[in-house]
Amino acid sequence: MTSGKIKSLDEMVKIRRQLRDQGKKLVFTNGCFDLLHVGHVRYLHQARSLGDALAVGVNSDSSARESKGRGRPVVPEMERAEILSALACVDYVVVFDDLTPQRVIDALVPDVLIKGADWEISKIVGRETVENAGGIVRNIPLTEGISTSGIINRIVKGFGSKP
Repeated sequence: MTSGKIKSLDEMVKIRRQLRDQGKKLVFTNGCFDLLHVGHVRYLHQARSLGDALAVGVNSDSSARESKGRGRPVVPEMERAEILSALACVDYVVVFDDLTPQRVIDALVPDVLIKGADWEISKIVGRETVENAGGIVRNIPLTEGISTSGIINRIVKGFGSKP
């Protein structure tokens, strides 16, 4: 099963043009989104509330592995994209193969660029592109104590302990 929300970068550029022509704001965020959890869902809902459409860039398997290390991602890229596309708050998903989403951001030039609060505004990839076009860059709070790495660690420790 594939979702109509999963788009190539070329398709997203056309959609972006249509949204701009309609006066609609595009919000963009990105990440690995391995083992989707409540923190991701809350973050994506909050990001979506800042515009008319939310596009989510998803690291490909190779870029996630380069970024997160050996053993990651746990879930393959197209499955992660499909899971994200099932969320009502997500309008579009684009998988990217680069280590950063800079090329995607440069192509789309979203009105709003979002990352989690663990990113300083000055270090958010694509900030200059968005701000130079008159857009805004924000970091939004994360759900404390919830992370994919934390979940993986709990699973691994659980397998090693006796009930």
